[in-house]
Amino acid sequence: MRAQCDTEPFTHRCRVYYEDTDAGGIVYYVNYLKFMERARTERLRGLGFAQSQLVGQDLLFVVHSCEARYHAPARLDDELLVTAQVIELNRASLRFRQQVRRVSDDQLLCEGQVLVACVRAESLKPRAIPEVLRAAFGGAGLPPAGE
Repeated sequence: MRAQCDTEPFTHRCRVYYEDTDAGGIVYYVNYLKFMERARTERLRGLGFAQSQLVGQDLLFVVHSCEARYHAPARLDDELLVTAQVIELNRASLRFRQQVRRVSDDQLLCEGQVLVACVRAESLKPRAIPEVLRAAFGGAGLPPAGE
């Protein structure tokens, strides 16, 4: 069952540190994926679910696949806004649309989609997203699965 979603994106604010940049002083491309990961993690936390607690419930969210498109570089000390918007909720996965923008000029730096699978912590086998999590995402404006 698949539900298409179109809710307001969650926004996470972060700053570019020296460790995020390459020899040219530009954010190294893979670090945009780290910024996106942090936004998804903070989205879950904002809904009341810490990933460290979910492991105790035999539940992990793992990245199944991702795509990214780079538009402009971020540089040392830039402040960034990173969005995480669930656009699809399936039985055992979530698809996020994400963007990274520079705060000072609202320039779109990077955008992409990330498919996150729900798996059992012990076996890494797929499992259904628990109803309590579905309800939390549903409370964020998402339609129930199958609608």
